[in-house]
Amino acid sequence: MSNTDPMAGPHPYDQYQQPPQPPQQPRRPERREGGARRAGLVIHTIADIAAAFLGLWILLYLLGANQGNVFVGFVHGTADWLAWWSQDVFTMDTEGLRVLLNYGLPAVIYLLVGHGIAARLNRV
Repeated sequence: MSNTDPMAGPHPYDQYQQPPQPPQQPRRPERREGGARRAGLVIHTIADIAAAFLGLWILLYLLGANQGNVFVGFVHGTADWLAWWSQDVFTMDTEGLRVLLNYGLPAVIYLLVGHGIAARLNRV
């Protein structure tokens, strides 16, 4: 008996076929709600802001920004406050290179440590 023959009737194996399933949406990993995720986001953001201030000061210094400007003074003061622990780690004759290294080092460390702690908190 052939299943293509209209007179043959239903094929005996038809009863075992599953009805077609609707396509399923891919499962998204469950998002954690709570303090650890929020704390990780806060630490990540603070590290980014700190590195941005340090990078902005390096850029303003290398471009020769007016040191008497209020905005430049604010950025410089904030960068000094963030990089107090790394001042004069590198003593170079070239002033631009000294600023780049003494403010760039804490920027990189803030990014690495801040993002590392945030990633660790998000895995909890």
